[in-house]
Amino acid sequence: MNKSDDFKRISVNEFTKAADKYESNNAGVYNICKKDYPDILEEIRKEPFTDLLDAGCGTAPMISLLVEAYPDAHFTGIDITPKMIEIAKNKKLPNTTFICGDCENLPFEDRSFDVIICSQSFHHYPNPLLFLNNVKRCLRENGRFILRDMTVGNGIIHWFVNKIEMPLLNLFGYGDVHCYNRKELQTLCDRAGLTFESFEQRKGFKLHAVIRKK
Repeated sequence: MNKSDDFKRISVNEFTKAADKYESNNAGVYNICKKDYPDILEEIRKEPFTDLLDAGCGTAPMISLLVEAYPDAHFTGIDITPKMIEIAKNKKLPNTTFICGDCENLPFEDRSFDVIICSQSFHHYPNPLLFLNNVKRCLRENGRFILRDMTVGNGIIHWFVNKIEMPLLNLFGYGDVHCYNRKELQTLCDRAGLTFESFEQRKGFKLHAVIRKK
């Protein structure tokens, strides 16, 4: 088993344990994800869409909100953890499809989505360029990729998080791989042929980026 598979195995184990409490008030560290939802909704509202993919959808908390806000749209969620997808499917949300799969190898036709969102999942991907290549392939022309994640700037904090903190988290069963700053994300988007439209570091070391397929 290679290093990439190791990270994915750790993430599946982590989120299998977290699945039942993921949307509860006792979600612990995962409560941080809930703070992303209003900002994602605000960003999505800026342009019309018909088909949206949530990459790393978990138990579908974000799609649950979107179904209420956009009853005529279709939503797809993909997550690598079977337990997460099981819970998402059991919600029986209208106009939704949930798939257990790898975000680095999206099992969808070219140009399937107007919008792809990814919230607090990107830092778990051992091969982020593979994911972004798939994002470009699966987006329609002028489609948007809305990314929410953690971020830190350059310098000692960035080094500490990626070289010390995340390897320690791996030892304790967390599948974190890398925390990206603006320059790193810009480079990845350039290599994938995606247009880096906006990047903000918001309160609480939150990354908010809009990336587009031209």
